[in-house]
Amino acid sequence: MRHTSAAILTLAVSLSAQDYPPPTNLVTIPTAGGLVRGAFSAHMHMQREGGLTTALAVGISDRFMFGLSYGASKLIGDGEPTPYPRPEVIFKYRIVDESMVFPGIAIGIDTQGFGNYNEADFLQRYDIKGFGTYIAASKNWRTPLGNLGAHLGVNQNFTETTDGDEDINLFTGFDLEFNPEFSFLAEYNAALNQNNMTAESIALSRGGYLNAGLRWETYKRRFVFGDELERLEGAYLRISAVLMSAPCFHPPYIGLRTW
Repeated sequence: MRHTSAAILTLAVSLSAQDYPPPTNLVTIPTAGGLVRGAFSAHMHMQREGGLTTALAVGISDRFMFGLSYGASKLIGDGEPTPYPRPEVIFKYRIVDESMVFPGIAIGIDTQGFGNYNEADFLQRYDIKGFGTYIAASKNWRTPLGNLGAHLGVNQNFTETTDGDEDINLFTGFDLEFNPEFSFLAEYNAALNQNNMTAESIALSRGGYLNAGLRWETYKRRFVFGDELERLEGAYLRISAVLMSAPCFHPPYIGLRTW
């Protein structure tokens, strides 16, 4: 099938009561970072050919976040909008906190794919499959250039299997935070569950999705008052922008992401 690049434009806002939280995602891949209790994030993904998806997630506890996403292809423009067949689920639970030695580890579900949903043919899947169930590990180090975060994970999609490819997939990436406002991101989704590659034959020259980006963030502090059992705490508004590259062997494109 013809793969199309996804997530050209993303807009979102996140409000929380913790300074400088780790990213919950890089460009597209999940990390071990999550929303803290009481935090929320809202995302709007604008894609090629007028596609649009929106997502809302909340931090149920400091370890557990939950959300839903939904959208349509050809929503923007002259074409007839084609709604996605169902709302998709976002779920993440951090089972291990990061330490000086060990990475943070989270398990999760994210069934939202990217691009058009191919419902009329035998594929019954998005152009780029969602991650499905996954486990992600993240570790951070202080470097002379700033904070460096490395991320690695495996996933298996359980909702888009009509094409007969149920392989376990691999993904990895890193973010380099030069300062609290400016970061560089890079990631690779091997896409082993949507091509003929396996873990033994994985190669950048044979497919997968390679993305890179620049993230800009601003913070605004205010104070909120809790009850007498809670201390005064600061909350912030986090806004970011990401300049994205194209997946491997696809025409380059530019995108914006804020959250």
